[in-house]
Amino acid sequence: MSANTFHIIIASVGETLFDGVALSATFPGSDGELTVLPHHEPLVTTLNGGTITVRTQSEEPREFPVRSGVLEFSGNTATVLL
Repeated sequence: MSANTFHIIIASVGETLFDGVALSATFPGSDGELTVLPHHEPLVTTLNGGTITVRTQSEEPREFPVRSGVLEFSGNTATVLL
């Protein structure tokens, strides 16, 4: 992992949807859309229905539909529980 990336895990009960390194990720936050970048300030927020978009170095953006969930960002790691 380089200085311009962060680790992200997107999981639901019994299933990991994504576990890897990202350049950025955009979420349907409870107060509107939000994007996290490497070394973002720590935060915890709820997620509304919409789409999570994860941008990586080597692929097209990955999209994950979400009805609701929780995002925690700390220690240069984003953890999403759906």
